[in-house]
Amino acid sequence: MKNSKATSIVLIGMPGAGKSTLGILLAKELGMGFVDTDVAIQVREGRTLQEILDSSNYLNLRRIEEQVLLSEEIHRKVVATGGSAVYSEAGMARLKDGATVVFLDVPLEELQQRISNFDSRGIARKPNQSLKSLFEERCKLYRQYADIAVDCNQQSLEQSLKSVTQQLL
Repeated sequence: MKNSKATSIVLIGMPGAGKSTLGILLAKELGMGFVDTDVAIQVREGRTLQEILDSSNYLNLRRIEEQVLLSEEIHRKVVATGGSAVYSEAGMARLKDGATVVFLDVPLEELQQRISNFDSRGIARKPNQSLKSLFEERCKLYRQYADIAVDCNQQSLEQSLKSVTQQLL
């Protein structure tokens, strides 16, 4: 990989960008393990992301997410993060320490088509925050933390996978 100290790959991006699906394919392609931090949160808490949000708030979900980012074993793994992982400076510092961070860049219009369950998907956001507002807020953070940005606009999974692997190797 381009970053010689990196032994892992961390995928960041908006909900609906394809981090989980692409992460599994990338792990298989590169012969690495796979971690989905949203799934790790749900297993740890014994409930879905939406149930966590319904019983507390988005800041609590981000706090739990940070604990997972700081504790999950990621060596030689592809890590699909939750879209809100970039709000945790400590979590992102840990991930960047031994990984190449890849931003899956998908335009707002395409995300709006992909996400039909915005209100029930378990997205850590301010009450009544729109997808557009969330997109504008997070994209700055994604670009700040990314080692590599991959334009996934109008790409199939296979095309996105090829784009990511070409930029990594």
